[in-house]
Order: sequence, then structure tokens, then C-alpha cells
Amino acid sequence: MQGKVRAGVIGVGKMGEYHCGAYTEIHYVELVGVADVDEERLKTICERYEVPGYTDFRELLDKVDVVSVAVPTHLHYPIAVECMRRGVHVLVEKPIAYTLEEAEEMFRIAEECKVVLCVGHVERFNGAVQELMNIVQNPLLIETRRLGPFSPRVSRDSVVLDLMIHDIDIVLRLARSELKEVEATGLSYYTDRCDVATVNLRFESGCVATLTASRVTQHKIRTLAVSEKDFYVFLNFTEQDIHIHRQAFSEAVRFRDQLRYRQSSIIEQVFVHKGNPLKLELMHFIDLALGNSKRMVKVEEELKSLKVALQIEEILKNKGIIKT
Repeated sequence: MQGKVRAGVIGVGKMGEYHCGAYTEIHYVELVGVADVDEERLKTICERYEVPGYTDFRELLDKVDVVSVAVPTHLHYPIAVECMRRGVHVLVEKPIAYTLEEAEEMFRIAEECKVVLCVGHVERFNGAVQELMNIVQNPLLIETRRLGPFSPRVSRDSVVLDLMIHDIDIVLRLARSELKEVEATGLSYYTDRCDVATVNLRFESGCVATLTASRVTQHKIRTLAVSEKDFYVFLNFTEQDIHIHRQAFSEAVRFRDQLRYRQSSIIEQVFVHKGNPLKLELMHFIDLALGNSKRMVKVEEELKSLKVALQIEEILKNKGIIKT
């Protein structure tokens, strides 16, 4: 590639527009076009970012070096494959596919076509998550909560593939151990695809992780906590901050006719570089396309989170919670 890297976005809904904005913030990248079948939405984005738009994404492919694919999940495979066969490097939003077989085939085609294929796990680029990976060594208990209100735009995907897959990806890396056992339950309320899920993962090391994801909660919560032998770490994804609690102490104290509990601990706040995770993700993707860096996660490990998410979905289907 010579000059600026030419980038495009296929699918300019809410997530696709985020990609448009992030590309325009990277000084060595030029957003050269977007594509979407919704002509009205396409017109809005084209005017907002002053770029040409196409209702047929194929018309964009000879004008770009890299492209983000942010269309509904069932369209990821055919669109990404077409892009890669045309020599375009591709970042596909998560989940990459509805089946492990399709996902594996996409990576095989990427290798065959000698292009880069990345999956949009944006939380990997959250500064707090990257610090957490340096802090946690031998987790005993991991707890994640990813809750929020329902959005019709994601009704095709279960809450597991829509939200929980972020935390599955992080937990699998934090545990540093093979997964031994999976338990799951949940409920469907707005859709028949499961809108609340609680999952227990048990690892060979003895570590236990409890993950909760919900899109029936009228308050957005994104947190993760890890207990080790001598400390407790609490991460807030939204604020991108981490607190470590050490030397915790608690006791019961009697005041006249009342019994009260007192607790104290030494609390450390970890400095976190609060960058734009999506922008950092796209920069990493482009660096890979240019041959300037190595993958954060190896290809053979890239699909582990999808494999576990699909295993959870199968459990929920067997329980009748996912009905289609």
C-alpha cells in the first residue's frame, strides 16, 4: 500500500457508523466509501462523512485496501468471503458466524487469499482489560455482569452472542486453563433467542467463573471482578478503571442493642490509559494488514470464545430457553 490506507465500511447501522467515525480519526487512513442496502440510512452516512455510498457492496471493493463488515451476523460469511477473494483485508464484527464451521472456513479462505481476517472483539482493546491481563495470575473466582436495555436491532442474536461473548473471550484468557465444565440457564422475554443468561464455567485449574448477560435491565452495567488468594480486582468497562482491594478486614461490633459490621481494606486505583478501544482495534487491524505487527490473539485461539458461546446456546436450546 502506498499513501493513506483506503478503508470502507459495509453495513452502516449503529455499529457501522462507529467504525466510520473511528477510521476518520486515524491520520494515515482515508475513509473512501460505505455500503448499505438501506438507501435512506446510506444517504445520511454519506452526507455526514462526505464519502460515496453504494447499495451493492461489491462496487466498493476495488476502491479499498481494508474494510469493516458490520452487517447482521447471517450475512457475515458471504460478504466477508467476497471481500477476501477480491484481495481486501477484513474485520468482521462479532460474532463472526453462527457456526464454528463457517468461521473456520473464513479463516481458511483468508489464508488462501493471503489477506488478514480479524474478529471485532473490541473489549480486548479496552485499556482496563489490558491492565487486568497483567495483574491477574491465578484467579479463583471471576464474575462478569453485562446488563442493559433491549434493542430491536440485535433481536436476531441471543444475548450470549450479542453481549456475553465479550466476557467469554476475556474470561478464557484470564483463566489460563482448559475449560472443564459449562452450566447455563436463562430466559426469553422480548425474543425467542434468550434475553437473559447466567453461565457457570469451571476450569481445570479450579477457577470458577460466573457470567451474567441481560438485555431486560433498564440500567447499563459493564463490570468484571476477579478474586485471587490475596486480593480482589474490580473493573468497570464503561469508566475504564480498575480498583484492587488488599488486606481486607471485617468484624462485628456491638453498639448498645445493635450489632453492626465494619469492613476495611487497602484500595489501589490502577492507572489506565483511556483510549478509544474501537480506534485502537482498527489501528491493530491495519497494522496487521500492513505487516507491521503480530496478532494479539493467535488464529488458533481466535475462535475459542465462539466455540464456548455456541456450546452455551446448545445447552439453552436443550432447556427450551432458545426456541429457534
